[in-house]
Amino acid sequence: MNLIRNLLALIGLIAVGMMIWMGPTAYKYKSAFDSFDPNAFATYKKMADQLVETGNAAAATVWKAKVAEGLTFEEVDESIKQTAIDRNIRGVGSLPLGDQVAAMTGKPWRKLQIYLYCNPLTAAKMIEHDPAYAAYLPCRISLVEDENKQLWIYTLDMDMMIYGGKTLPPELLKEALEVKDIMQDILKRASEGDF
Repeated sequence: MNLIRNLLALIGLIAVGMMIWMGPTAYKYKSAFDSFDPNAFATYKKMADQLVETGNAAAATVWKAKVAEGLTFEEVDESIKQTAIDRNIRGVGSLPLGDQVAAMTGKPWRKLQIYLYCNPLTAAKMIEHDPAYAAYLPCRISLVEDENKQLWIYTLDMDMMIYGGKTLPPELLKEALEVKDIMQDILKRASEGDF
């Protein structure tokens, strides 16, 4: 009986020590999260769940869609471009990375095209809010062929940028959500071959 009592006392002592040791740090994080956007916790939890599932930080921070069977690279390429036009977001560049790798190595390599899109006025407002947002510009869509010749479309999960800290000002939040909707629409429509 003394052994059990002593063991429980030791566990209690360790617990109290941990609270004293971790208390200031825990309070710091709780205080910060209390001032963040109401969606911040869910955003970080989703990212953490994906990180645990995949073991890959990049995979935890993107949206992806498998391209429907039977669609060619060229058809998906056209769908990406047409959806961007339909949704009135500017194409500001394109990187034929797969072709570049093939040219540099002298042998065929998988297909990989990166598309750069931007709403310049929204981008300017993001930069005015905080210049760190420049690192997220412009929005990217990647069309990539995997090792099994399956096509995939990837884009950055914008939720961390939108919800990950303090709530964005209402007008900026509205515009950021519109850009998010456009990027998800490109992902969905292009993966289905919607022209």
